[in-house]
Amino acid sequence: MNLDFQKGLTENLPDLIRRTPKSDLHNHAALGGQLSDFRAFLGTDIPPPPPIMKGLREMDRYIYGHLRPLFQTRENFEFAIGAAFRQAKNDGIVRIEMSIDCWFVNHYPNRAEGLASFLKQSHQEYAPDVNWIPEMGFSRNFEAPGYQHCVEECLDSGFFRSIDLYGEELAEPPETYQYLFKKAKQQGMKCKAHAGEFGDADHVRKTAEVLELDAVQHGIASATSHEVMHWLAKNRIQLNVCPTSNVRLGVVKDLAHHPIRILFDHGIRVTLNTDDLLIFGASVSDEYFNLFQTGLFSAAELDQIRENGLR
Repeated sequence: MNLDFQKGLTENLPDLIRRTPKSDLHNHAALGGQLSDFRAFLGTDIPPPPPIMKGLREMDRYIYGHLRPLFQTRENFEFAIGAAFRQAKNDGIVRIEMSIDCWFVNHYPNRAEGLASFLKQSHQEYAPDVNWIPEMGFSRNFEAPGYQHCVEECLDSGFFRSIDLYGEELAEPPETYQYLFKKAKQQGMKCKAHAGEFGDADHVRKTAEVLELDAVQHGIASATSHEVMHWLAKNRIQLNVCPTSNVRLGVVKDLAHHPIRILFDHGIRVTLNTDDLLIFGASVSDEYFNLFQTGLFSAAELDQIRENGLR
Protein backbone atom coordinates (compact mmCIF):
# COMPACT_ATOMS: atom_id res chain seq x y z
CA MET A 1 0.00 0.00 0.00
CA ASN A 2 1.16 3.53 -0.73
CA LEU A 3 0.32 5.99 2.05
CA ASP A 4 1.37 9.01 -0.02
CA PHE A 5 -1.11 8.02 -2.71
CA GLN A 6 -3.89 7.65 -0.15
CA LYS A 7 -2.94 10.98 1.41
CA GLY A 8 -3.09 12.59 -2.03
CA LEU A 9 -6.68 11.38 -2.39
CA THR A 10 -7.91 12.25 1.08
CA GLU A 11 -6.19 15.66 1.30
CA ASN A 12 -6.67 16.69 -2.35
CA LEU A 13 -2.96 16.77 -3.18
CA PRO A 14 -2.78 16.09 -6.93
CA ASP A 15 1.03 16.05 -7.06
CA LEU A 16 1.13 13.11 -4.65
CA ILE A 17 -1.38 11.20 -6.76
CA ARG A 18 0.51 12.00 -9.94
CA ARG A 19 3.91 10.96 -8.55
CA THR A 20 2.68 7.58 -7.33
CA PRO A 21 3.45 4.70 -9.76
CA LYS A 22 0.40 3.74 -11.80
CA SER A 23 -0.52 1.78 -14.93
CA ASP A 24 -2.55 2.56 -18.04
CA LEU A 25 -3.60 -0.70 -19.66
CA HIS A 26 -6.41 0.59 -21.88
CA ASN A 27 -4.93 3.36 -23.97
CA HIS A 28 -5.37 4.01 -27.69
CA ALA A 29 -1.98 5.54 -28.33
CA ALA A 30 -2.80 7.88 -31.22
CA LEU A 31 -5.43 9.48 -28.96
CA GLY A 32 -3.33 9.35 -25.80
CA GLY A 33 -1.97 12.90 -25.70
CA GLN A 34 -3.37 16.21 -24.49
CA LEU A 35 -5.64 18.19 -26.82
CA SER A 36 -3.67 21.34 -25.93
CA ASP A 37 -0.48 19.72 -27.29
CA PHE A 38 -2.14 19.05 -30.64
CA ARG A 39 -3.46 22.58 -30.85
CA ALA A 40 0.02 23.97 -30.24
CA PHE A 41 1.67 21.56 -32.68
CA LEU A 42 -0.76 22.28 -35.51
CA GLY A 43 -1.24 25.95 -34.73
CA THR A 44 -5.01 25.61 -34.94
CA ASP A 45 -7.93 25.61 -32.52
CA ILE A 46 -9.32 22.08 -32.58
CA PRO A 47 -12.82 22.19 -31.05
CA PRO A 48 -13.38 20.00 -27.99
CA PRO A 49 -15.72 17.01 -28.28
CA PRO A 50 -19.28 17.26 -26.93
CA PRO A 51 -19.42 16.75 -23.13
CA ILE A 52 -21.74 13.76 -23.60
CA MET A 53 -21.80 11.70 -26.80
CA LYS A 54 -24.35 9.15 -27.91
CA GLY A 55 -22.09 6.15 -28.19
CA LEU A 56 -19.27 5.30 -30.58
CA ARG A 57 -20.95 6.69 -33.67
CA GLU A 58 -21.08 10.23 -32.33
CA MET A 59 -17.51 9.87 -31.10
CA ASP A 60 -16.47 8.66 -34.55
CA ARG A 61 -18.15 11.67 -36.15
CA TYR A 62 -16.05 13.92 -33.95
CA ILE A 63 -12.87 11.96 -34.72
CA TYR A 64 -13.45 11.89 -38.47
CA GLY A 65 -14.47 15.53 -38.52
CA HIS A 66 -11.73 17.01 -36.35
CA LEU A 67 -9.04 14.49 -35.41
CA ARG A 68 -8.62 11.95 -38.20
CA PRO A 69 -6.84 14.46 -40.47
CA LEU A 70 -4.19 14.72 -37.74
CA PHE A 71 -3.08 11.17 -38.46
CA GLN A 72 -3.11 11.21 -42.25
CA THR A 73 0.58 12.13 -42.36
CA ARG A 74 3.49 10.30 -40.81
CA GLU A 75 4.69 13.51 -39.13
CA ASN A 76 1.39 14.03 -37.33
CA PHE A 77 1.10 10.38 -36.32
CA GLU A 78 4.59 10.40 -34.87
CA PHE A 79 3.82 13.56 -32.92
CA ALA A 80 0.71 11.86 -31.50
CA ILE A 81 2.69 8.87 -30.27
CA GLY A 82 5.31 11.11 -28.68
CA ALA A 83 2.53 13.09 -26.98
CA ALA A 84 1.10 9.86 -25.55
CA PHE A 85 4.47 8.78 -24.15
CA ARG A 86 5.06 12.24 -22.65
CA GLN A 87 1.62 12.22 -21.05
CA ALA A 88 2.25 8.81 -19.50
CA LYS A 89 5.58 9.90 -18.02
CA ASN A 90 4.14 13.14 -16.67
CA ASP A 91 1.26 11.33 -14.99
CA GLY A 92 3.41 8.82 -13.12
CA ILE A 93 2.60 5.89 -15.38
CA VAL A 94 5.24 3.18 -14.97
CA ARG A 95 3.49 0.45 -16.96
CA ILE A 96 1.59 1.13 -20.16
CA GLU A 97 -0.10 -0.98 -22.81
CA MET A 98 -0.81 1.40 -25.70
CA SER A 99 -2.60 -0.08 -28.69
CA ILE A 100 -1.28 1.02 -32.09
CA ASP A 101 -3.80 0.51 -34.88
CA CYS A 102 -2.30 -1.76 -37.51
CA TRP A 103 -3.34 0.65 -40.27
CA PHE A 104 -0.40 2.90 -39.34
CA VAL A 105 2.07 0.52 -41.02
CA ASN A 106 1.00 2.36 -44.18
CA HIS A 107 3.05 5.38 -43.09
CA TYR A 108 6.31 3.44 -43.50
CA PRO A 109 7.98 2.13 -46.68
CA ASN A 110 9.16 -0.97 -44.84
CA ARG A 111 5.77 -1.38 -43.18
CA ALA A 112 5.72 -3.19 -39.81
CA GLU A 113 9.49 -3.03 -39.44
CA GLY A 114 9.48 0.73 -39.91
CA LEU A 115 6.58 1.21 -37.49
CA ALA A 116 8.31 -0.90 -34.84
CA SER A 117 11.55 1.02 -35.28
CA PHE A 118 9.81 4.36 -34.80
CA LEU A 119 7.85 3.16 -31.75
CA LYS A 120 11.03 1.98 -30.03
CA GLN A 121 12.74 5.27 -30.81
CA SER A 122 9.80 7.32 -29.48
CA HIS A 123 9.66 5.29 -26.29
CA GLN A 124 13.38 5.83 -25.68
CA GLU A 125 13.13 9.55 -26.41
CA TYR A 126 10.11 10.42 -24.28
CA ALA A 127 9.55 7.74 -21.64
CA PRO A 128 12.50 5.32 -21.39
CA ASP A 129 11.78 4.51 -17.73
CA VAL A 130 8.18 3.48 -18.43
CA ASN A 131 7.60 -0.26 -18.83
CA TRP A 132 5.96 -0.17 -22.26
CA ILE A 133 4.19 -3.23 -23.66
CA PRO A 134 3.91 -2.89 -27.47
CA GLU A 135 0.30 -3.65 -28.37
CA MET A 136 -1.23 -4.04 -31.81
CA GLY A 137 -4.83 -2.90 -32.07
CA PHE A 138 -7.34 -3.51 -34.82
CA SER A 139 -10.98 -2.81 -35.54
CA ARG A 140 -13.79 -5.29 -35.96
CA ASN A 141 -14.40 -3.64 -39.32
CA PHE A 142 -12.30 -5.58 -41.83
CA GLU A 143 -13.98 -3.95 -44.82
CA ALA A 144 -11.39 -1.26 -45.54
CA PRO A 145 -9.20 -2.34 -48.48
CA GLY A 146 -5.98 -3.92 -47.29
CA TYR A 147 -6.78 -3.57 -43.59
CA GLN A 148 -6.87 -7.27 -42.84
CA HIS A 149 -3.44 -7.61 -44.45
CA CYS A 150 -2.14 -4.84 -42.13
CA VAL A 151 -3.43 -6.77 -39.11
CA GLU A 152 -1.82 -10.03 -40.17
CA GLU A 153 1.40 -8.21 -41.04
CA CYS A 154 1.64 -6.74 -37.53
CA LEU A 155 0.83 -10.09 -35.96
CA ASP A 156 3.54 -11.80 -38.01
CA SER A 157 6.15 -9.13 -37.21
CA GLY A 158 7.02 -10.63 -33.83
CA PHE A 159 7.34 -7.14 -32.36
CA PHE A 160 4.05 -6.77 -30.51
CA ARG A 161 3.50 -8.47 -27.16
CA SER A 162 -0.23 -7.79 -26.81
CA ILE A 163 -3.28 -7.69 -29.08
CA ASP A 164 -6.52 -5.70 -28.70
CA LEU A 165 -9.75 -5.86 -30.71
CA TYR A 166 -12.03 -2.81 -30.68
CA GLY A 167 -14.79 -1.07 -32.63
CA GLU A 168 -18.51 -1.84 -32.75
CA GLU A 169 -18.89 -4.81 -30.39
CA LEU A 170 -21.69 -6.51 -32.27
CA ALA A 171 -20.40 -5.82 -35.79
CA GLU A 172 -19.11 -9.38 -36.10
CA PRO A 173 -19.21 -12.45 -33.83
CA PRO A 174 -15.98 -13.12 -31.95
CA GLU A 175 -15.47 -16.30 -33.98
CA THR A 176 -14.52 -14.06 -36.93
CA TYR A 177 -11.25 -13.19 -35.20
CA GLN A 178 -10.59 -16.50 -33.48
CA TYR A 179 -7.80 -17.54 -35.86
CA LEU A 180 -5.91 -14.31 -35.18
CA PHE A 181 -6.16 -14.70 -31.42
CA LYS A 182 -5.10 -18.34 -31.58
CA LYS A 183 -2.01 -17.25 -33.47
CA ALA A 184 -1.38 -14.51 -30.92
CA LYS A 185 -1.66 -17.04 -28.08
CA GLN A 186 0.83 -19.31 -29.81
CA GLN A 187 3.27 -16.40 -29.91
CA GLY A 188 2.82 -15.78 -26.18
CA MET A 189 0.96 -12.50 -26.66
CA LYS A 190 -1.46 -11.08 -24.12
CA CYS A 191 -4.99 -11.19 -25.55
CA LYS A 192 -7.52 -8.40 -24.96
CA ALA A 193 -10.73 -7.26 -26.62
CA HIS A 194 -13.37 -4.61 -26.09
CA ALA A 195 -16.63 -6.07 -24.83
CA GLY A 196 -19.36 -5.14 -22.38
CA GLU A 197 -19.17 -1.45 -23.11
CA PHE A 198 -22.30 -1.45 -25.27
CA GLY A 199 -22.94 -5.20 -25.46
CA ASP A 200 -24.42 -7.26 -22.62
CA ALA A 201 -22.87 -9.51 -19.98
CA ASP A 202 -23.31 -12.68 -22.04
CA HIS A 203 -21.38 -11.06 -24.87
CA VAL A 204 -18.51 -10.38 -22.46
CA ARG A 205 -18.31 -14.02 -21.49
CA LYS A 206 -18.67 -15.32 -25.04
CA THR A 207 -15.97 -12.98 -26.33
CA ALA A 208 -13.62 -13.93 -23.49
CA GLU A 209 -14.22 -17.64 -24.04
CA VAL A 210 -13.97 -17.68 -27.82
CA LEU A 211 -10.87 -15.48 -28.00
CA GLU A 212 -9.28 -16.89 -24.80
CA LEU A 213 -8.82 -13.42 -23.38
CA ASP A 214 -6.49 -12.49 -20.57
CA ALA A 215 -8.30 -9.17 -20.05
CA VAL A 216 -11.43 -7.39 -21.24
CA GLN A 217 -11.38 -3.73 -22.18
CA HIS A 218 -14.37 -2.15 -20.37
CA GLY A 219 -16.49 -5.24 -19.55
CA ILE A 220 -18.75 -3.16 -17.31
CA ALA A 221 -21.97 -4.81 -18.55
CA SER A 222 -20.82 -7.87 -16.58
CA ALA A 223 -22.17 -6.12 -13.48
CA THR A 224 -25.71 -7.06 -14.56
CA SER A 225 -25.03 -10.81 -14.23
CA HIS A 226 -23.92 -12.55 -11.04
CA GLU A 227 -23.12 -15.63 -13.12
CA VAL A 228 -20.80 -13.77 -15.49
CA MET A 229 -19.11 -11.89 -12.64
CA HIS A 230 -18.48 -15.18 -10.83
CA TRP A 231 -17.05 -16.65 -14.03
CA LEU A 232 -14.73 -13.68 -14.59
CA ALA A 233 -13.49 -13.76 -10.99
CA LYS A 234 -13.00 -17.53 -11.07
CA ASN A 235 -11.01 -17.35 -14.30
CA ARG A 236 -9.04 -14.29 -13.14
CA ILE A 237 -9.94 -12.24 -16.19
CA GLN A 238 -9.11 -8.62 -15.55
CA LEU A 239 -11.36 -5.73 -16.60
CA ASN A 240 -9.52 -2.61 -17.74
CA VAL A 241 -12.15 0.04 -16.99
CA CYS A 242 -12.31 3.66 -18.21
CA PRO A 243 -14.93 5.43 -16.06
CA THR A 244 -14.82 8.89 -17.67
CA SER A 245 -15.09 7.35 -21.12
CA ASN A 246 -18.14 5.37 -20.01
CA VAL A 247 -19.86 8.51 -18.73
CA ARG A 248 -19.02 10.73 -21.70
CA LEU A 249 -20.20 8.09 -24.17
CA GLY A 250 -23.53 7.84 -22.37
CA VAL A 251 -23.03 4.27 -21.15
CA VAL A 252 -23.17 5.23 -17.45
CA LYS A 253 -25.26 8.01 -15.92
CA ASP A 254 -22.41 9.48 -13.86
CA LEU A 255 -19.35 8.38 -11.91
CA ALA A 256 -21.34 7.93 -8.70
CA HIS A 257 -23.41 5.21 -10.42
CA HIS A 258 -20.53 3.49 -12.20
CA PRO A 259 -20.77 -0.34 -11.99
CA ILE A 260 -17.06 -0.69 -11.23
CA ARG A 261 -18.08 -0.78 -7.56
CA ILE A 262 -20.25 -3.86 -8.16
CA LEU A 263 -17.47 -5.55 -10.14
CA PHE A 264 -14.94 -4.83 -7.40
CA ASP A 265 -17.26 -6.18 -4.71
CA HIS A 266 -17.66 -9.43 -6.65
CA GLY A 267 -13.94 -10.11 -6.56
CA ILE A 268 -13.12 -9.12 -10.14
CA ARG A 269 -9.71 -7.58 -10.63
CA VAL A 270 -10.30 -4.13 -12.14
CA THR A 271 -7.94 -1.37 -13.21
CA LEU A 272 -8.43 2.34 -14.05
CA ASN A 273 -7.34 3.66 -17.43
CA THR A 274 -7.67 6.58 -19.85
CA ASP A 275 -9.05 5.01 -23.06
CA ASP A 276 -8.70 8.14 -25.24
CA LEU A 277 -7.34 11.06 -23.21
CA LEU A 278 -7.43 13.33 -26.27
CA ILE A 279 -11.22 12.93 -26.35
CA PHE A 280 -12.25 12.30 -22.75
CA GLY A 281 -9.76 14.60 -21.06
CA ALA A 282 -9.11 12.56 -17.89
CA SER A 283 -5.67 11.28 -16.94
CA VAL A 284 -5.24 8.13 -14.87
CA SER A 285 -4.58 10.34 -11.83
CA ASP A 286 -7.85 12.16 -12.55
CA GLU A 287 -9.73 8.86 -12.71
CA TYR A 288 -8.56 7.91 -9.20
CA PHE A 289 -9.27 11.32 -7.71
CA ASN A 290 -12.69 11.67 -9.34
CA LEU A 291 -13.84 8.23 -8.16
CA PHE A 292 -12.68 9.04 -4.64
CA GLN A 293 -14.59 12.32 -4.70
CA THR A 294 -17.83 10.52 -5.56
CA GLY A 295 -17.47 8.36 -2.44
CA LEU A 296 -17.60 5.22 -4.55
CA PHE A 297 -14.31 3.90 -3.13
CA SER A 298 -12.13 4.54 -0.13
CA ALA A 299 -8.53 5.65 -0.60
CA ALA A 300 -7.32 2.21 0.48
CA GLU A 301 -9.56 0.47 -2.07
CA LEU A 302 -8.34 2.73 -4.85
CA ASP A 303 -4.79 1.96 -3.79
CA GLN A 304 -5.62 -1.74 -4.18
CA ILE A 305 -6.98 -1.07 -7.69
CA ARG A 306 -3.80 0.87 -8.49
CA GLU A 307 -1.71 -2.12 -7.43
CA ASN A 308 -3.83 -4.42 -9.63
CA GLY A 309 -2.46 -2.68 -12.71
CA LEU A 310 1.16 -3.07 -11.61
CA ARG A 311 1.08 -6.84 -11.12
